[in-house]
Amino acid sequence: MIRAIIVDDEQWAIDSLKWELEKFCPEVDVLETFTNPLEAIHVINTQHPDCVFLDIEMPEVDGFQLLKKLEYRRFDLVITTAYSQYAIEAFKENAVNYLLKPIDPEDLINTVNRIKQNRESKKLGQNFETALKNIIQKNSFERQNRVPLALADKVVMVSVQDIMYCKADGNYTHVFMQNGKKFLLSKTIKNFSESLHSDLFLRVHKSFIVNTNFIEEYTRGDGGELLMTNKQKIPVSRTHKEELLHSLQIK
Repeated sequence: MIRAIIVDDEQWAIDSLKWELEKFCPEVDVLETFTNPLEAIHVINTQHPDCVFLDIEMPEVDGFQLLKKLEYRRFDLVITTAYSQYAIEAFKENAVNYLLKPIDPEDLINTVNRIKQNRESKKLGQNFETALKNIIQKNSFERQNRVPLALADKVVMVSVQDIMYCKADGNYTHVFMQNGKKFLLSKTIKNFSESLHSDLFLRVHKSFIVNTNFIEEYTRGDGGELLMTNKQKIPVSRTHKEELLHSLQIK
């Protein structure tokens, strides 16, 4: 049996992965699951699992911080992620297993087969140290471009480039992420926009700021209308139309 530990801040993601492992990979024995990454550190260090399924995007302590705190590292690491394309490229280059959420059963089976081969040849975690160092170095740029979202009960760090658009709601701001998550901030959209130190963002309306990377279409009109990649339609005001056209290099 392959002894595994799952770490993910979302219980539904843990339940889903456990169900897939039971259905498609019965040779995997899930020892423990954790929504709190700090609680997982002691168990990994003492139980010495064969593999760890680890979500990298977690509030307070993310997957990279957890890995750096571990003493025991002779296990195969399987990164689970919903949207961090930049990080995925780093995983590929360093031969680290990763699964893109929602997890495809065939990808899961292939990953478990690789772990089985490594276990049989006693190569579990062989490239862990080098891969972790390289991934963290590659990820440093992304980390420098994160912004804190102060919610009612916690602060969530998100990558600026993963913010799709923001919508004003009086003294509050709704932040919509690439992966479908939404956050409500007790800040005006003007105040929050000052945190977005990036030329990716453009004010297109008194109530909307958009990440230009996620614009799919622009429909001309008095001000016009944007269609985002998630099919959300966003109005463009007449006062911001020229700035938008210039930014998109539309004549």
